[in-house]
Amino acid sequence: MIGSCEPFSGKSALVLGIAKYLKDSGKDVRFGKPLATSCELREVDSSFVSAPFIDDDVRFVGSILELQEEQLIPSVHLIEPQSAEKRLLGAFLDSGQAFQKIQEKLNADFNGLNILEAAGSLHEGLLYGLSLVQVAKSLNAKVLLAHYWENSTSVDALLAAKEQLGENLAGIVLNAVSPDDLEFIQSQILPALGSLGLDVFGVMPRSPLLRSVTVEELVRRLEAQVICCDDRLELMVETLTIGAMNVNSAMEVFRKRRNMAVVTGADRTDIQLAALEASTQCLILTGASKPLPQLINRAEELEVPLLTVESDTLSTVEVIEQAFGHVRLHEDVKANYAFSLVHQYCDLKRLITKLGISF
Repeated sequence: MIGSCEPFSGKSALVLGIAKYLKDSGKDVRFGKPLATSCELREVDSSFVSAPFIDDDVRFVGSILELQEEQLIPSVHLIEPQSAEKRLLGAFLDSGQAFQKIQEKLNADFNGLNILEAAGSLHEGLLYGLSLVQVAKSLNAKVLLAHYWENSTSVDALLAAKEQLGENLAGIVLNAVSPDDLEFIQSQILPALGSLGLDVFGVMPRSPLLRSVTVEELVRRLEAQVICCDDRLELMVETLTIGAMNVNSAMEVFRKRRNMAVVTGADRTDIQLAALEASTQCLILTGASKPLPQLINRAEELEVPLLTVESDTLSTVEVIEQAFGHVRLHEDVKANYAFSLVHQYCDLKRLITKLGISF
């Protein structure tokens, strides 16, 4: 099982990297999420699911790894407000039904390895009987935790996970580490974690690409109007710049940034035109005023999506900042980068050996 103490800690990247490593080594793999978090079959009553359904993340991973349909393990429940409310009001805490359904799905004829991605945190899914700890202990599965590492206070969550998982915890991969801290963590932090019984199989640096968000996702979150270049919404935004300074200062800032979303007032034509000449993936105008024709023409020439929103600049910035690092890994370019990142910074051979998997 691949789990985490908090959501968006890098589980999907680990799943992709490990599954590809196993496939390249000649092993058959299946992949699934017992508790789905996103599913096209929204009409499914996930309080008491009878028909199998596949989580959207599982389908994406399956498509990237070229897995067959039978290699995608159906989810048992879909976590969303309506089903949670129904279970809460009915005081329905799963007493083993979910585990039985997982066993049925895993007991199907298959000569290979099952990889399960847990819910977003240690406790998420308790209402469904499908939290990380519940599933791991029920299946006697080994757990690899992806953990967002900020500083030494980040160890508290790992110690809590160790206490709850016990012998089911196989180890940890530290993620989103500042590149400047890599050497110190390798030489000082890893031995200290080892003395606490926490086995670390990788230290992955922070990746602007993996934390990036598509222009299309920003359009959805901001409820923005696309003025031009709606065929370029797949562009990836890695950084955010606010165009609230004078144009000379703005140009200096723009030159230092790459793959930006630039947010500025609809009346700042000078800033807008300057942003289009930089590494800008989309230009977002606040205040909902109509952009000038020359701005639209220039954006079309440079193929930069131009968006307008009715919200003010501060509110717009808050929505965008919340999006970074909190979107699912559903782009091919991210998946390919995840492969290389996991293979470069994780000791997969040692992990596989500890799990007792032979080739």
